[in-house]
Amino acid sequence: MPDKRTHRGPHPADAKLFAPKAIPPLRDAVTDFSMLLTKGYAEKSTLKLVGDKFSLTQRQRLAVMRCACSDHQLKLRTGNCLPLKDLANQPLAIDGYNILITIEAALSGAAIFKARDGSFKDLAGIHGSYRKVTETIPAIKLIGNFLKEINMGPALWLLDSPVSNSGRLKKMIETIAAEKDYPWHVKLLTNPDTELIKTDSVVVTSDSVILNKCKHWLNLAREIIEQKLPQTWLIDLAQPD
Repeated sequence: MPDKRTHRGPHPADAKLFAPKAIPPLRDAVTDFSMLLTKGYAEKSTLKLVGDKFSLTQRQRLAVMRCACSDHQLKLRTGNCLPLKDLANQPLAIDGYNILITIEAALSGAAIFKARDGSFKDLAGIHGSYRKVTETIPAIKLIGNFLKEINMGPALWLLDSPVSNSGRLKKMIETIAAEKDYPWHVKLLTNPDTELIKTDSVVVTSDSVILNKCKHWLNLAREIIEQKLPQTWLIDLAQPD
């Protein structure tokens, strides 16, 4: 069936799946999952083990998987995350779909999850095809205005060329950038992850694979949501210290 969504909003079941009473066991699941990853267990088998233990649905398992990380990954990611105050005029390499969909989701009332590494995650997926929603243009402008406000340098947006409608999104971002005087360039790549991992620019992403290998990153989704979108449905799945 064609995708007819006009918003990047919450799944109908999310109000129940992520109700306040569901959060403590989900935090425990993230803790257990992270512990097993630290001990070297494979992610797939660990997710089944932990998910079965806590009787989690597929959507809850996805949230737990995205929020967990091993102790080594936690130390690496937190050590490579740069604070805003140190980044004036620094060039950025932006994981385009990653940041855009997270901000779209936040704007549309979907659940946003704080992971163990401090990054903010969503549960949205594009499944090989990107569809513009009501929040797309506001999200792009929000990102651009925030970056301008904090005096960031030029940004290279990287989009996955195999994803349908990437060309249209590229033109949309470029048009908005020209109108708003954002110092942006947009590039389509078969595999942006490779470029994001090797670049010397500060990377904008919350993708775990990239965070494990990139040199430095900016937790931009978290900064924007905390500073500009206080109404966001934010769920902290990290165990408090």
